[in-house]
Amino acid sequence: MYDSGSPGNKRDIQSGEGIQLMVDSFYRNARQDSLLGPIFEKAISDWQDHLPTMYQFWERLLFGFSNYEGNPFQKHLSLSLEAKHFTMWLKIFIQTIDKNFSGLKAEEAKRLARNIAGSFQLRMGISPENHDFEAIKYSRH
Repeated sequence: MYDSGSPGNKRDIQSGEGIQLMVDSFYRNARQDSLLGPIFEKAISDWQDHLPTMYQFWERLLFGFSNYEGNPFQKHLSLSLEAKHFTMWLKIFIQTIDKNFSGLKAEEAKRLARNIAGSFQLRMGISPENHDFEAIKYSRH
């Protein structure tokens, strides 16, 4: 198991166990948040199904492999989200990474989370509170 909380014991995110620690820790924190918790509880009825999907999603993003084939943006369109929700999501995500991990993949996860939050907001017509992201450019070749 990964040690956490002590800077000398933190390791970088690795596939499998590291992804699970990252996802489980994030959702444990987010579900306790007064702003995000109610949204997650309303939107996700089966956590035992949702968590493995998130493991696959992040494993795909960070390591380039998994059998994840979803459309996360589409799933967020029906939610009543505002810039403050994305700001809090990102804050909790980054705090979770910083508490549990250190290294290149940890930094990559934070960069990807900023980009996801920023891109989702732009695509949803929400003006982001934080502009610390790289707008994802889509092109057809």
